[in-house]
Amino acid sequence: MAGMAGFVLGASAAAEVYESEQADYRVETVARGLMHPWGMAFLPGGEILVTERSGQLRLVRDDELVPEPVAGLPPLRAGGQGGLLDVALDPDYGENGWIYLAYTAGRAGNTNTEVARGRLDLQSLALDDVETIFAAEPKTRGAAHFGGRLQFHPDGTLLLTLGDRYRYRDEAQNTANHLGTIVRILPDGSVPEDNPFVGSDTARPEIFTYGNRNVQGIALRPGTSKIWAHEHGPRGGDELNLLQPGANYGWPAITYGIDYSGAIISDRTAAPGMEQPVVYWDPSIAPSGMTFYAGDPFPQWQGDLFLGALAHRHLRRLELEGDAVVGEEELLGGLQARIRDVRAGPDGFLYVLTDSANGRILRLVPAAE
Repeated sequence: MAGMAGFVLGASAAAEVYESEQADYRVETVARGLMHPWGMAFLPGGEILVTERSGQLRLVRDDELVPEPVAGLPPLRAGGQGGLLDVALDPDYGENGWIYLAYTAGRAGNTNTEVARGRLDLQSLALDDVETIFAAEPKTRGAAHFGGRLQFHPDGTLLLTLGDRYRYRDEAQNTANHLGTIVRILPDGSVPEDNPFVGSDTARPEIFTYGNRNVQGIALRPGTSKIWAHEHGPRGGDELNLLQPGANYGWPAITYGIDYSGAIISDRTAAPGMEQPVVYWDPSIAPSGMTFYAGDPFPQWQGDLFLGALAHRHLRRLELEGDAVVGEEELLGGLQARIRDVRAGPDGFLYVLTDSANGRILRLVPAAE
């Protein structure tokens, strides 16, 4: 693999030109004042929906944050790493109006990730016809490792990433529950007939992959049906994986990381029947959010994979040849911001969420724009 490329130069001024290996760009602030924003989706009219982990769904219109949050959200419980997480539009949004929300719900000390859908009324700024379509089981103690990313597949199914709920890590090898899995459902929450564990007497039929620790990034590679996902490792061992139906990604039986205390979790990094990552990071970068770039404004970046880094506070660009990572570059390091999400906008620009109590939406545009 190629070595690390250079850091972005300069500070965070919106007009400043940043240099990278492939393309020079500027950073514009689209909106600010968001409370720990987590996910975003682009509406056909140009508006952006943004989730705040604290439990609000916000609308950005004409590069301005609408003061009032969207009403009518499903009941949720925010705390720790949980709250309102990702948002996604139905592939047929223009016809059916559905938007999907991932969030944590339950009673105090007894929570897990759920998905609901509703129809957004932009005039009243409210969700109608809200229904919960999936609830991960079991609900457990703790406020960590909820996963929570959503991704539609070209076949119309919906993938939801889940976490092992931290203290229940061994359950990621147990397909009798949803802990440490990625699930695949139909838009109404029913189970696709071709899911890998349909018909099993011991496995949950929604499960698509298992042996995952805490997946907070998932993306479809343009022009293919291939879904990629990355997951947080413990102390070291963050992984980028190419998803295969029914595959076991090994956690915690195999891992490239150790416990936060320094204790050994497993003495194995490989085992029969368990997938190897495309690439792993040690030390951890704490990846979150992910998108492939296929836009016109940055032709040099077409086909590259972008992901946020929370711990190392940068946007990471990966160059791929086939299914192999052949180069990496750190962008936006000068901002010293926790990058929670990155999306390719319909205008071809890259949009980034910074995770703080005064979070921002940033837009990367070519330096010549």
